Amino acid sequence: MSTENLPQSPEQPSRKPRVAVVFGGRSSEHGISTVTAGAVLKAIDRDRYDVLPIGITREGRWVLTADEPERMAITERRTPAVDELADAQEGGVVLSVDPANREVVYSEPGSVPKALGEVDVVFPVLHGPYGEDGTLQGLLELSGVPYVGSGVLASAVGQDKEYMKRVFTSFGLKVGPYVVIRPREWERDESAARARIVDFAGEHGWPLFVKPARAGSSIGITKVDDLGGLDEAIAEAQRHDPKILVEAALRGREIECGVLEFEDGPRASLPAEIPPPDAHAYYDFEAKYIDSTPGIVPAPLTPEETAEVRRLAVDAFEAASCEGLVRADFFLTEDGDFVINEINTMPGFTPISMYPAMWQASGVGYAELIENLVQAALRRSTGLR
Repeated sequence: MSTENLPQSPEQPSRKPRVAVVFGGRSSEHGISTVTAGAVLKAIDRDRYDVLPIGITREGRWVLTADEPERMAITERRTPAVDELADAQEGGVVLSVDPANREVVYSEPGSVPKALGEVDVVFPVLHGPYGEDGTLQGLLELSGVPYVGSGVLASAVGQDKEYMKRVFTSFGLKVGPYVVIRPREWERDESAARARIVDFAGEHGWPLFVKPARAGSSIGITKVDDLGGLDEAIAEAQRHDPKILVEAALRGREIECGVLEFEDGPRASLPAEIPPPDAHAYYDFEAKYIDSTPGIVPAPLTPEETAEVRRLAVDAFEAASCEGLVRADFFLTEDGDFVINEINTMPGFTPISMYPAMWQASGVGYAELIENLVQAALRRSTGLR
């Protein structure tokens, strides 16, 4: 039977894919996440995408925020907060956990919940626990909403520096000496746990770096030059995470390399070098974000060294089963070896961050970088893959 003379349904107007930029969060990196969101909101192509900014307060409430990137910047050495950007102080946003329904719903006390439409992809620019560590990724998997970046496992591995190092070691990547103190060990026998760190220092020498095991942006890290500073450093790390990591200092140059997933697989950027900051003991939070210590892009390496660190960065990406993007941080030791320090599965995307700077030097601008990440997320399905 011919369908030629049957009434034709009017074509439905095509809509632009909707991207929810989710930022803020409950971790100590809340402010930097908000700065990152401002940069992403400013650069994302509004002709191609509808954009929905969703902030998560420090207490964990999801809120609609003003789409005003200029308010999401560091001013007077202070990072912004989601509470300052929220459209309302009582309303909240809920993402459905029904994979057949991707609608975002807004509700506030005394009012009928309001559907805000479907979300096609989430760009989660959260850093640290409760966002970058697999928790948000698990929620998005349950919701059936595609998202930018690594899945649950890779995000969890990328957040926990102990298991990250264990994975890298199992894949033949070199890591530096370290010791981990878990919370139960500390609670059971504090003096014995402390003695393990002292013994580690006796074996590897001072200084040591005492870190929260599951934090980022160099928050909570202390460089400890002798026994006198150890207790204060442990207390500072435990303020951010009850599990702490203690690393031996490695003599060498700090080299970073970005990895980005293209349709044909992951590729590495030109690397960058982080020179020792003049006004800081090491490349800490203030050196990174407040004083904006500049990196050297591209890093002054030999062609052989550049090729090697790019290869190792992709190896680290694959070892942890990452997706989308990663920044891999290395030390180039005095012996000429690259030792991997860590990966970051959602690296800083602020205008001064090294990840976009490395890709800019590699021929991929900021807007193109975001476009690539959103498209990679839209190509992937949720669930096992």
